[in-house]
Amino acid sequence: MREVSTELKGIEAELREVEEARDRLAATIPNLPDPDAPDGETEEESVLLREEGKPPAFDFEVRDHLELGAQHGWIEMEKAGQASGSRFAYLLGDLAMLELALIRFATEIALEEGFKPVVPPVLVREAPLFGTGFFPSERETIYEIPRDELFLVGTSEVSLAALHAGDLLGAEELPRRYAGISTCFRREAGAAGRDTRGIFRVHQFDKVEMFSFVRPEESQAEHERLLAIEERILQTLEIPYRVVDIVVGELGASAARKFDCEAWIPSQGRYREVTSCSNTTDYQARRLDCRFRPEREASAVHVHTLNGTALAVPRTLIALVENGQRADGRVALPRALADYGAPAAIPRGRA
Repeated sequence: MREVSTELKGIEAELREVEEARDRLAATIPNLPDPDAPDGETEEESVLLREEGKPPAFDFEVRDHLELGAQHGWIEMEKAGQASGSRFAYLLGDLAMLELALIRFATEIALEEGFKPVVPPVLVREAPLFGTGFFPSERETIYEIPRDELFLVGTSEVSLAALHAGDLLGAEELPRRYAGISTCFRREAGAAGRDTRGIFRVHQFDKVEMFSFVRPEESQAEHERLLAIEERILQTLEIPYRVVDIVVGELGASAARKFDCEAWIPSQGRYREVTSCSNTTDYQARRLDCRFRPEREASAVHVHTLNGTALAVPRTLIALVENGQRADGRVALPRALADYGAPAAIPRGRA
């Protein structure tokens, strides 16, 4: 028996190593793509679904957001670089007030659509990042605070998904919809040399993120619902945009299908991503163990989770000021924002 005990301890140690290796490999397996997601490896292969709004035709030389910011005293990049490094900015005066108006505007629309506003934690432990699929594949893009074993979230999707980690929800509690209002942080480790001018790609930005917990049979309809809300926001802001169905190779670890809304950026002469919405099916729910018990069924099943950007501030600001610029230096803004503290137009020279 002593010999058996010794042999058993050795086998158990070997088993633990094998199981750990298995779990590390399993953690890298992405979600299965939706059969309707278009085939392809690069974003250029994504499928255009529709275009909405007409890009403005200017009879003067178009200025980009940084030139407009310098003219009006809205953006300070040099001092931000001294204080924090590259890809940081101070937003000043009217632009700061416009950001606050945008956040309130998007939050109010999400509230009308049945989403509960949430101000979530922006510092999380490793488990929520693993559960949402950002770890291990995107670890290099996340800011880490080793001393406290915490990480700064790149999107409040992480915090919102963790809100029901380990929960067994009642069937009557679904759907659960939340709108997270938070500052987000991204190292942009894989974007060296890309979009270095201005505030298009920064390390810190504010965002309103929609997140839904739904029954599996309702996730496709919920995905369309999230996209419709994103389009409603862009249409109300009078921003020309197009909708793109993202190819399988660009879905990331957690998404089974993803739609992007791309706004027209006059200074670049092209459409650029401003919002995204993803159906992650039960991928995140399995990793976070979020389940519900359907009616008349004894066993619980995992929910489906979805996320969508109601509004990401820097890129929306860029689209607004560049599309709204006038020859005399003013920037015209949509009337819808007036109710949230934004002027109808930002006069020349005002700071």
